[in-house]
Amino acid sequence: MVNKKKTFEQSLGELEEIVQRLESGDVPLEEALAEFKKGIELSQSCQKTLASAETTLTKMMTDDDKEVEFETEEMEK
Repeated sequence: MVNKKKTFEQSLGELEEIVQRLESGDVPLEEALAEFKKGIELSQSCQKTLASAETTLTKMMTDDDKEVEFETEEMEK
């Protein structure tokens, strides 16, 4: 079986499902711990994807194809 990497949206959706199940309180302890661990892994994956996207989006190319930091109002504060 091929281990296909999940998209950000798929990971976020799965994380939301885990949170809903855990918040219901009807999950046995062992299953809750396994779900919590999986949720942490998904959260870390989503955070890594977002950080990478932010890095990409805060750069722009100059006319001579050099990358430069793109200044935003938040970066200036």
